[in-house]
Amino acid sequence: MKNRGEKIAMLTAYDYSMARIIDGAGIDVILVGDSASNVMAGNETTLPITLDQMIYHATSVVKAVKRALVVVDIPFGYYQGSSGEALRSSIRIMKESGAHAVKMEGGSEVKDSVLRILSAGVPVMGHLGLTPQSIYKFGTYSVRAKEEEEANKLLEDALLLQECGCFGIVLEKIPAELAKKVAASVSIPVIGIGAGPDVDGQVLVMQDMLGITKDFKPRFLRRYADLNTIMTNAIGNYVADVKAREFPNQEEKY
Repeated sequence: MKNRGEKIAMLTAYDYSMARIIDGAGIDVILVGDSASNVMAGNETTLPITLDQMIYHATSVVKAVKRALVVVDIPFGYYQGSSGEALRSSIRIMKESGAHAVKMEGGSEVKDSVLRILSAGVPVMGHLGLTPQSIYKFGTYSVRAKEEEEANKLLEDALLLQECGCFGIVLEKIPAELAKKVAASVSIPVIGIGAGPDVDGQVLVMQDMLGITKDFKPRFLRRYADLNTIMTNAIGNYVADVKAREFPNQEEKY
């Protein structure tokens, strides 16, 4: 798709019902993201989610998918310790969920783990820029790689991940010009989130772009629906009908 100049559309999913809709709508890649920690479990960060929980979500998604590529985040604490631990986590994800690839955050810091996972035949997608698993290191979710030193390291890390054998890279919340430079410097697909238009594809969190979540309002987010309002109104109407004894009616009983 990158070679053809065709943009790649990627969205997150965490359960069977939503994954079935997303896959049927023509999405290219589904990310079972550790953002499930936020939007599904209500945690402040992605850090608390466990490997078992990620496998549960991934298994549910894979059952629904007929065509999209399914990529699963390795959660915090399950690959940073050693390359052996990273490999074991990846193998569990692949064997138990049936997913197609794993994603992990970092560049040179995780090189050994990336190589070890790839040596076992597991495809790896990288993730650079804003890396939410390192939020307590950075202390903020602000734009990354604005300074020359960090920008240069990010480009070096992108080239390193490609050299290691990663099939793609997510770039999160970095200057658009830097993202454009990275996408032009590597032959593998670069998927952006808050990284401007000059990359090979885009990814958003499904609950955000559908307007299920209301509080999250970064500049890069475009809401394609207002499901929060639609669902609130529908549930309110259901409650009113039950209270008024209007549901179920004569036609809705056996």
